[in-house]
Amino acid sequence: MIRFNQVSLARGTKPLFDNASFTLNPAEKAGLVGANGAGKSTLFAMLRDQLHPDAGDLQFPPTWRVAHVAQDTPAVERSALDYTLDGDTVLRDAQTRIAAASAAHDGHAEAEAHAAFADADGYTAPARAEALLLGLGFTLEQTRASVASFSGGWRMRLNLAQALMCPSDLLLLDEPTNHLDLDAIVWLEDWLRRYPGTLVVISHDREFLDAVCNVTLHIENQQVKRYGGNYTQFEILRAQQLALQQNAYEKQQRSIAHLQSFVDRFKAQATKARQAQSRVKALERMELIAPAHVASPFTFEFRAPDAAPNPMLTLDRVQCGYRPGGPSGEPEGTEDATVHADGHGGGGGGAQSATHADRRQPDTRPGDIVIVDKVTLSVQNGQRIGLLGANGQGKSTLIKTLAGVLPALSGTVRTGKGLQIGYFAQHQVETLRPDDSPLAHLARLSPDVREQELRDFLGSFNFRGDMASAPIAPFSGGEKARLALALIIWQKPNLLLLDEPTNHLDLETRHALTMALAQFEGTLIVVSHDRHLLRATTDQFLLVAHHALQPFDGDLDDYRDWLLEHAANQRAQAASGNAAGDADGSAGGASSVVDRKEQKRLEAEARQKLAQQRKPLQNKIKKLEAELDTLNDEKTRLDAFVADPASYEAARKAELTEALRKQADVSAKLAQVEADWLDTQEQLEALGAG
Repeated sequence: MIRFNQVSLARGTKPLFDNASFTLNPAEKAGLVGANGAGKSTLFAMLRDQLHPDAGDLQFPPTWRVAHVAQDTPAVERSALDYTLDGDTVLRDAQTRIAAASAAHDGHAEAEAHAAFADADGYTAPARAEALLLGLGFTLEQTRASVASFSGGWRMRLNLAQALMCPSDLLLLDEPTNHLDLDAIVWLEDWLRRYPGTLVVISHDREFLDAVCNVTLHIENQQVKRYGGNYTQFEILRAQQLALQQNAYEKQQRSIAHLQSFVDRFKAQATKARQAQSRVKALERMELIAPAHVASPFTFEFRAPDAAPNPMLTLDRVQCGYRPGGPSGEPEGTEDATVHADGHGGGGGGAQSATHADRRQPDTRPGDIVIVDKVTLSVQNGQRIGLLGANGQGKSTLIKTLAGVLPALSGTVRTGKGLQIGYFAQHQVETLRPDDSPLAHLARLSPDVREQELRDFLGSFNFRGDMASAPIAPFSGGEKARLALALIIWQKPNLLLLDEPTNHLDLETRHALTMALAQFEGTLIVVSHDRHLLRATTDQFLLVAHHALQPFDGDLDDYRDWLLEHAANQRAQAASGNAAGDADGSAGGASSVVDRKEQKRLEAEARQKLAQQRKPLQNKIKKLEAELDTLNDEKTRLDAFVADPASYEAARKAELTEALRKQADVSAKLAQVEADWLDTQEQLEALGAG
């Protein structure tokens, strides 16, 4: 097991841990959470033996193998498959020993090395490495490509694959979903649930933490507190503890004030001096309870947009893609190839007005790269759409075409009169000016607005005082992303186009953004791998796949099931294709096309049947949750009445008797409804597992 015992550690003059203790048992999967700068990465460094405590000790079995994701990827010419295999150092060591023994003609040493190779499952290693890469979104062809040919985001996926390839007893993952799309995240969740070792993961993706972790470690006030359960359960437990802590703090403050008042009044009187002194000692002995500070006081809201057209935007047989020499540069396919808005007045991807109603384009030209073909779409006022699809399928390209950042290659784009688009692109922070302050960015958008009004607005986004007028160069990625969002919100868009808006944001800011988007009065189209945000802010999904845009009939649970089925089918097809070879290719190809069509039809029927079975259970859960809320409110009111000493006055005897009776009834109903909720939830989960 991992045991932190009275660990203290400071970095420079900043103390990060002060007598912190916790225990993590073998095979537990822990989410490590806490504010930025609280010490999460430092704790990882201690687990990797890169840092040592100033006091106390950290213990875990010395034989444990520790795997982590490297932060740098050398631009080597080795293939992605070979680079992934490098993660298994035992395997590579056995291969090195085989080569050395063979060169030395040492048969005995070579036999021992071959035995070590077999013990390391060396014969299945290439297939296992290939499965990891395919699961993380690489194609079979890309597994043979050199590491140097990949962009930064895909190299980070290679590092993750290498860490997963390493046989380990302890796996440390720091923001593993940052460079993954939803398909790869779902695959990774499934892989980590089956991982037999101990896992510690830092992530800002709450659904990922919920799916993978059964323990939560929370760093706060230089302590590490262990909570049983996933992130959602941690939030509930912590909220309850904060409420109790706040009550205890307020009660203690009243006691302190009473004691101090006695001391102040009577310490100079000889007759009361002894009593006053005893109260001074009581004050000294009293262990102060820290006031409960809510970890996420930051909230903001979108300004009400002006009147919006309906339809807002229509596309008629539009081809979305890239034109050589156009504003795009490279085609989509990696995160790093994404093209950004140029700032619209220097603000960094803010709102933009539609200046004309029609954008007709001629047919595609030679050299044009079509990513999404023949898109016909009408965006209605008030719609809330989530775009689903794997990386490289064209989600970002479609969003840019809707925003007018990329011209359509062909077809017609019509915009309604009064359309005001707010466009937030991936890597939006790169469009901000590092030498300018938040105030300068906002003043450039509205030069005639009073500075105090601009400061008040920035203050609502936690840019207060000197921070509002300081250059943004040293700001964190989350602070820059928050500024980019503020610049969009200032311009009161009625159509929001958001491409991965939660990149760089911590859990608290993600929560604030989710709450703000849920209350946004305009129209929303969003691409995000944050499923909590998608669930809370959208009510319909469109799928971008195979160069086409199509409706997706289902929710995110259906999409997850579809992804897992699709991945399993792909693996099965790849395995059967490798076994069959190229014999009778043309006949086999025609047959496989028919088989795939029939398979897709059967999959669609299965998904529809599953959705029909899940829907009544989901509706029942919603009703039960509403009933639980009502009963909990009633119980809180009755508990407060019964706990109030004034309720026990003789004149209120009948009222108290009735309250006690109701309290018992409500408690019984609450227990029954909770049991029904758990039973229904188990039925729903059983359907999901099936």
